[in-house]
Amino acid sequence: MSRLPYVFAGLLLASCTALPSPATGPSALPPTSQITALQEQYRVDEIQNREFTHSELWSAIGPIIDESGNLEREEIGQSGEGRPLYSVRFGDGPTRVLLWSQMHGDESTATMALADIFNFFAESPDHPLVEQLADELTIVAVPMLNPDGAQRFQRRNAYGVDVNRDARMLSTPEARALKALHDSFDPDFGFNLHDQNIRTRVGSTDRQAAISLLAPAIDSEGTYNDVRNRARKVAAVIRNSIEPLVGGHITQYDATFNPRAFGDLVQSWGTSTVLIESGGWADDPEKQYLRQVNFVAILSALDAIATGSYAAADPERYNSLPMNGRSASDLLVTGGTVVIPGLAPIPLDISVNFENPLERRGGEIDDIGDLQAVTARQTLDITGLFVHPTSDALEYSAQGDASLQPGAPASFTVRRGVDPNSEVVWVVEDGRVRRGN
Repeated sequence: MSRLPYVFAGLLLASCTALPSPATGPSALPPTSQITALQEQYRVDEIQNREFTHSELWSAIGPIIDESGNLEREEIGQSGEGRPLYSVRFGDGPTRVLLWSQMHGDESTATMALADIFNFFAESPDHPLVEQLADELTIVAVPMLNPDGAQRFQRRNAYGVDVNRDARMLSTPEARALKALHDSFDPDFGFNLHDQNIRTRVGSTDRQAAISLLAPAIDSEGTYNDVRNRARKVAAVIRNSIEPLVGGHITQYDATFNPRAFGDLVQSWGTSTVLIESGGWADDPEKQYLRQVNFVAILSALDAIATGSYAAADPERYNSLPMNGRSASDLLVTGGTVVIPGLAPIPLDISVNFENPLERRGGEIDDIGDLQAVTARQTLDITGLFVHPTSDALEYSAQGDASLQPGAPASFTVRRGVDPNSEVVWVVEDGRVRRGN
């Protein structure tokens, strides 16, 4: 049966949603530098890397939650493979906030930040910020919505479904659990927490996008109603809070309405929703710096909602964000001459992408030819030198003729000359570059 009526009912609700009156007292939020210090103090050290399973997550944060006096854990459903889906509840204030993370199993940056936030709440119940949030907000967070995907560290769930594209049909148990939680909790604000491609650039620049924000559309026309306007202002607050940490690396995500996506439909159901996408940062393969940035972003947004200060935020701080730009290659080898057995040497550029770009593993050739317009995270200029692909990188016909093709392992030596015994200057092995002998 079609779930389209949810959308239309949500649009009607969105047009008349009223929020409780916010607190009128001053913010208890410390400066950004002090929030980062809080993250360092309350960081859950059992989670050191971005790849962890459901059992590893809950072994780390379960005791923190269960032994606290201000956090409650509840099972809201089970995954396709029977793993429990847990929510965590904090506060008893009039304004309701729902956060969900890791609906894509390999997108764990915000999950780590939520773990640190839970620890902060549990260990410092008398901190002014914690007290203020507890008094003004009721917060429910689902830190890992797709544990089966997390078990494999893959985007999709055990059925091969992208849970974030199942908000309309609700075919998967994970999507049904989130929809039921949303309907029963009826949140005023929502946070859809994700990771995006680390190759994404800031607009037309060569800068890497660290954080991308979005106040999702409620319809294909891109209409702004009160619900979406509130989300836009919260996104502006987040930008202001994280600029000291990732200034110049914040973008706006594509706002094209997707009738299957949770962020879009939750917005249309009357919950002011902000998407936070964590991209990449230099020398941060485990995304621990962006974990801290998420900690700052989420606490700043919660404070603004609790105090009502988001209402005074300038929406142009969101509107003026550059859009997510093109996707950069991981490596560009430029200026060299490629030597393939049986063929005349020819000047060619080679671009490389990694299967795991954060850890620079599994490099494969992405493109070959004139690639002067390509942006890359790393560029190796080998003007005047010669590229000799290894035998593993070459493809052979039935007659034994060699060729170099995209998709091949990015393995070759860069030599002084055409002679395969000439001096080695660089070695590229599965995309990783090192000096020759």
